[in-house]
Amino acid sequence: MDFMADRDVQKYAEDGYVVLDGLLTPQECDQLRQRMSEVVDDMDVPAHCRTTFSTDQDEQLKTQGNADYFITSGDKIRFFFEKGVFDDKGEFVVPKHRSLNKVGHALHAHEPLYRKVTHSAKVQGIARKLGLVHPVILQSMYIFKQPGIGGEVTPHQDATFLYTEPLGRVMGLWIALEDATVSNGCLWFIPGSHKTCDVTRRMVRTAKGTYPLTDFVGKEQNYDDDNFVPVEVKKGGVVLIHGQVVHRSAENISEDSRHVYTFHVMESQDTRWSPENWLQPTEELPFPPLYAK
Repeated sequence: MDFMADRDVQKYAEDGYVVLDGLLTPQECDQLRQRMSEVVDDMDVPAHCRTTFSTDQDEQLKTQGNADYFITSGDKIRFFFEKGVFDDKGEFVVPKHRSLNKVGHALHAHEPLYRKVTHSAKVQGIARKLGLVHPVILQSMYIFKQPGIGGEVTPHQDATFLYTEPLGRVMGLWIALEDATVSNGCLWFIPGSHKTCDVTRRMVRTAKGTYPLTDFVGKEQNYDDDNFVPVEVKKGGVVLIHGQVVHRSAENISEDSRHVYTFHVMESQDTRWSPENWLQPTEELPFPPLYAK
């Protein structure tokens, strides 16, 4: 029996997203969380986070270090922090396990447990059910949404950051490793917006040798708050997210974290990956085929 039913395919086509319960067992969720806890235990805090800055030039170097660290993270495991977790000496003001916004962007390549989930029979079955012929994995992230400080994610389309020609070739798989609820910052969507909203803003690489390393071209549209609907997900469930559907998440004001493992796949057949995207395949890590183990 298919993990994804025909009615789920229809809902995904109509709304631009669909929730599928039970992609992972609670035990599998706990294993992924435990492994991430070990990764954070062994974490080297990046140098730009430790920079004590006092002048404008020092501030710029810190910002540039941050940008370099991000733009070269596509084939590595790197650490990205919430605002205000370091003091001016670069020391933690919160416990380090509570300091992180996310870890990315190549867990699917370097961490066996995450690779196993990414290439699992259920995930491959979803892709086949949706008719994907040669899907490849673009990136992966572990998102923490820390209690009390997990920041808001403003309305956006994933195609802003992961642009293809033609559009509609990218899908996110967003796996709740804990219950995602309205109070701890679940996703909110505008149903059907993948069919009605053009991609009006793009994050692009700037010309080589210029700074900043990335820039935004165009402007995000204004969206009516009333059009967003909350999408709660039980632990182990997955949300499939069309690359053009408009979605956001609120701050986490609760005392519960909202850990997520998420990754993006692209149908590579007859698709052009934009050379302007921040994320580019590398010699070390070409985008791996989803249907390979």
